[in-house]
Amino acid sequence: MKPIIGVVPLVDEVKNSFWMLPGYMEGVEEAGGVPIMLPLTSEEETIDMLLGTVQGILLTGGHDVEPSTYGEDKIPQCGATCRERDKMEHILLGRALGRDIPVLGVCRGIQFINVFLGGTLYQDLPTQHSSATEHHQTPPYDVPVHKVMLMENSGLFRLLNRKSLPVNSYHHQAIKEKAGALKIMAVADDGIIEAVEMPDKKFVWGLQWHPEFSYKSDDNSRLIFEEFVRKCIE
Repeated sequence: MKPIIGVVPLVDEVKNSFWMLPGYMEGVEEAGGVPIMLPLTSEEETIDMLLGTVQGILLTGGHDVEPSTYGEDKIPQCGATCRERDKMEHILLGRALGRDIPVLGVCRGIQFINVFLGGTLYQDLPTQHSSATEHHQTPPYDVPVHKVMLMENSGLFRLLNRKSLPVNSYHHQAIKEKAGALKIMAVADDGIIEAVEMPDKKFVWGLQWHPEFSYKSDDNSRLIFEEFVRKCIE
């Protein structure tokens, strides 16, 4: 049986719509999973029903995480937030961790995992952590723009068997104070945390880069999707 992967929807307030980048869905499909886009809801009974149906959760990119959720006032450079999505993911992630359901967080996903577990974020890297490392590239988004160094005792290193990895990058927020429950898997040259895991769970990985843009051209991105889907079957 192929595992069903619940994918958190992207939200467009201007068009009053929920939507999805095809790379999230196709990356899961090509790895052997069945992706379904979840409704945007904070109804706990609905979320419990959804978690009884899926075998994995994919936390997508999108809005900035609301700074009040990690105890900070919003600075002018912070982007648009979506309180309903924050609320949904708070319930969804908490329930998924409690059931040890595999979770893959991408971009906003790694940031939300860190905040949920008690960490904080840089609200805007150019303002709060300026560096020469390119973290917000222009199209095409599947082209690597910087390298990350992999920790040798991490799940990512064991999967890819390499000490460094070229990655794409499209974000202006990032982990500032890491949550204690998380273990670093990769860092950029400027010290920004690029990948984390929860080693006491079956599979909880967060990536700051975007395998959904690069899985067609990059074997490492495909391997990450495949590892996620494999863990959803176990």
